[in-house]
Amino acid sequence: MTYCAIDFGTSNSAVAVPVGEVSQLVLAPVEDAYTTLPTAVFFNTDEHTQAFGRAALEAYIDGFDGRLMRSMKSILGSALADNMTDLGDGSAIKYTDVIALFIGHLKRQAEACTGMPIERAVLGRPVFFVDDDPRADHLAQQQLEAAAQAVGLHEIHFQYEPIAAAFDYESKLTQEELVLVADIGGGTSDFSLVRVGPERMKRVERKDDVLAHHGVHVAGTDFDRRVELNTILREVGYQALDPEGREVPNRVYFDLATWHLINTVYAPKRVSELTLMRHLFTNVRHHDRLMRIVDQRLGHALAARAEEAKIGIAAGGETTIDLALLEDDLCLPFDEAQLILAGQDETQRIVQAARDTVQRAGVSTADVNAIYFTGGSTGLAFLSGALAAALPQAQPVFGDRLASVATGLGIHAKRIFQ
Repeated sequence: MTYCAIDFGTSNSAVAVPVGEVSQLVLAPVEDAYTTLPTAVFFNTDEHTQAFGRAALEAYIDGFDGRLMRSMKSILGSALADNMTDLGDGSAIKYTDVIALFIGHLKRQAEACTGMPIERAVLGRPVFFVDDDPRADHLAQQQLEAAAQAVGLHEIHFQYEPIAAAFDYESKLTQEELVLVADIGGGTSDFSLVRVGPERMKRVERKDDVLAHHGVHVAGTDFDRRVELNTILREVGYQALDPEGREVPNRVYFDLATWHLINTVYAPKRVSELTLMRHLFTNVRHHDRLMRIVDQRLGHALAARAEEAKIGIAAGGETTIDLALLEDDLCLPFDEAQLILAGQDETQRIVQAARDTVQRAGVSTADVNAIYFTGGSTGLAFLSGALAAALPQAQPVFGDRLASVATGLGIHAKRIFQ
């Protein structure tokens, strides 16, 4: 019997396990040779199968009938979490059961790596699942714990994700530092101000080393949403004016830009309502495109185009958003300036959360030795640059964007279980 550490992320997930006689921590291969995988499940109603990670995305893109689900973590703590969702073949499943399926997949991959059954685990959690609502935040952790227990993890401990990242950073240090961990993933931006160092890492209890932690429910998927609204959905009528000069009703656009709400747009009653809205569009081409999205269920594919555009900018240079699936030869140029403009409110909220974390600790920004960046969204240069500018005397340090938290959770698990 052994243990694992699970980083169940909004966009990507990973699991750390001990191997060998000295229990060396490694990231388990979770999809072929990959040690991280997209947090995605595809329910293939053609073949009555389930696929996870990259295989889920590929099955969806290949055109199999079914239901793709992503960003499941973002519904924890909400009223939606215990609701049933339609899989497209007349069957339905609770959102929390989808989360259990995904965690079960991670557990099986961890057991395949160690060759041993696993019943004990450390799970990462954001500083806040839900902003400014302690009751909903507590409920979210309970829901995640129940999902893990449902797949056979009987002893579960939680650790804040940015604290885990601090443990990973600490393992490489030769002297004591005060570090602000910036863990910016798909669903949350979490910050922890932590005292770290070679001597401190020998302790199991580290509560006194955490000076402050804070976070906001704003991160990568919010940038995706803004990109889609500001580019793709403008070509479908978002913020267009009706013949009387009023803005076309915008609820459908916000739903199309939110992964877990996209399928609600396809409900028969909703489709009928949208069909009857044609007279509101001064440019009927916009309405034609909107109905094409609904009739052909293109919502998730368009959301993926927005995410791809953001990733393209993070990789450097300009990119093009190809919308040929919506209309032949339709494509939109996209550059970093547009991304910065689209996400300026989100950037400001994230930077303010970093400042608030330092202020809550009662220290000066000049006392912070380093900012340790982890999480997929720290690959956005303008965002990490804005955070670095807020603490100009701190050394920016970039960890493994997709694996630092899982590695740190593994370090914490080893301290607990051994």
